[in-house]
Amino acid sequence: MLSAQSAEIVKATAGVVAENAVAITSRFYPEMFAAHPELLDVFNRADQALGDQPQALAASVVAYAVHLVDPGAPSFEPVLERIAHKHVSLGITAPQYTIVGHHLMQAIGEVLGDAVTPEVAMAWDEVYWLFALQLVAKEASLYTEKGVDPDHPWREMTVVERRDEVPDEVVTFTLRPVDGEPVPAHRAGQYVTVNAHLTDGSTQPRQYTVSSGPRPDTVQITVRRVRATGDAPAGVVSNHLLDECPVGSTLEVSVPCGDVVLDDDDAPLVLVSAGVGITPMAAILDDLAERRPSRRVILAHADRSAASHALYETTTATAAGLADVTTHLWYEEVADDGRGARPGFMDLSDLDVPAGAHVFMCGPLPFMRDARRTLIRKGVAPENIRYEVFGPDLWAQNPDAAETEAA
Repeated sequence: MLSAQSAEIVKATAGVVAENAVAITSRFYPEMFAAHPELLDVFNRADQALGDQPQALAASVVAYAVHLVDPGAPSFEPVLERIAHKHVSLGITAPQYTIVGHHLMQAIGEVLGDAVTPEVAMAWDEVYWLFALQLVAKEASLYTEKGVDPDHPWREMTVVERRDEVPDEVVTFTLRPVDGEPVPAHRAGQYVTVNAHLTDGSTQPRQYTVSSGPRPDTVQITVRRVRATGDAPAGVVSNHLLDECPVGSTLEVSVPCGDVVLDDDDAPLVLVSAGVGITPMAAILDDLAERRPSRRVILAHADRSAASHALYETTTATAAGLADVTTHLWYEEVADDGRGARPGFMDLSDLDVPAGAHVFMCGPLPFMRDARRTLIRKGVAPENIRYEVFGPDLWAQNPDAAETEAA
């Protein structure tokens, strides 16, 4: 709990910090990397270049501070849970929080200048360490639960199969542990981190959904090539995996993590995805076919075209083994392919959503915001809508904005 004195200071200064939060974190990262270049191998460099990581950190710290001083603020527990899973998948360790805290407080002082009195600095330092200690505790629990040494988070796995889903665009990799031991159990919807050793000698971690249900001896991931577009650089890891990792290659892979997982009840499911966001839906369908084939499922997917629709054959074959599945497709480019896809972008306004349905979403943030607004208008409870996002989660701190817009 925040001390009474610090709480009053945080209440008085939260607005100023929020207004300058992105400027603070944008200064913090370069200074931290200059002092600790080894951390460049832990953080996604593309997210740094695009500004997504600074925005995510800024939003998290400010939202956590508001949570501490405003009794009416939404619970911050789901955000903490999500961040902890991401950190465990990356092998983040407790000592790194000291490095982050030092450089974050230094950046706050540099951006806000004389406004940061010793009392203000002390109050925000207290906020940071409450945040950090909660994460350290959650992450320690997850490491223990998963049997992972945080100092050695990677396990070597061999690429035993590559399957083109979309030629030169999307590839499914089947990975087997080098040590021959069973793979860690995972729940449908979770992801692993691939710690890629690039040709320039650097390493970069990227998270990829496990795109099948649990298997005892292998892990399956499906990777889309990220091409350069406008100001966004090409994805160094996705291109490395597709171009430089044939069958027989060895990759470093984390234990499965993630908090957006298939539950074990019998409520109807609505699976909403776009593009490569189909991957967690493929895992959920595969798991249902094995464990709960009678559960009602509505699958709604949007893509550029039939040719770009990854895992279509896989999910179609899996769905055929379920008792009650309805599929809805939207393609921006529709051909006479026999799939019955509707033209244009996804529109869920006429979807018949069963009462009490649980929704899983994965795709670009604007796509998921629009889908969430529509589903809430159709009576789906906000707490029954869960989502997974690739990269820094710029929505997690305020997902209920969509609920407000839907009112």
